Amino acid sequence: MATPGFPPHTLDASGAPVWISGLAGDDPNHTVHVVRGLAPAAALEILGARPETFRECALPQDKPDRWMSLPAAALGLEPEDGCLLAGSIADWTFVYDDLACTSHDDTPPLSAAGRTAATSMFSVNADASLTYAVDGEPLAWISADDLDLAADLPALPAELRAAFEAAGTVAHDYLPEGAVDYDICMRAVCALAGLRCTLEDLRGMPLVLAPFA
Repeated sequence: MATPGFPPHTLDASGAPVWISGLAGDDPNHTVHVVRGLAPAAALEILGARPETFRECALPQDKPDRWMSLPAAALGLEPEDGCLLAGSIADWTFVYDDLACTSHDDTPPLSAAGRTAATSMFSVNADASLTYAVDGEPLAWISADDLDLAADLPALPAELRAAFEAAGTVAHDYLPEGAVDYDICMRAVCALAGLRCTLEDLRGMPLVLAPFA
């Protein structure tokens, strides 16, 4: 695998999509969902957010402290209070969950009624994984710890395989050459949904925000 197929300035120094690391607080424990053919508000409802709490969101320029996410800062929440931020690019909707209150269990419901959905999770312990589902059925679950690109990619559904090919690998001093890094699942979910963007790109989109307990 080669350098990730992302434009300049869309990945941070560690190889994470810069819009995700820009939203997150330090030492993130977070989730990103993507779903094709579903509006942002509808995706938030499926994930369990209450419609009466939805609000349009303008992201602040800065976080009040290093532990708080930008979406939480926009709502005036405490760092321990979770929230969901949703928007869309072309046919895909994304939902950023700043405290991983949602999980891979939500991927099949998001993909119901013939839709395609994927979820990438990254924990504070650097556990990284991705789930892919179509029409309510999970078709793949991938852990970065166990991923063997040469052996595992050929068996993946075609569009997910293409997403991991675009994600590529990022070299780190602590990894053997060509080894899978911990941000590969976040890059793959972004490549799948065409989320090769910056935080400033995100600021130009209509965004919906909801607190999540």
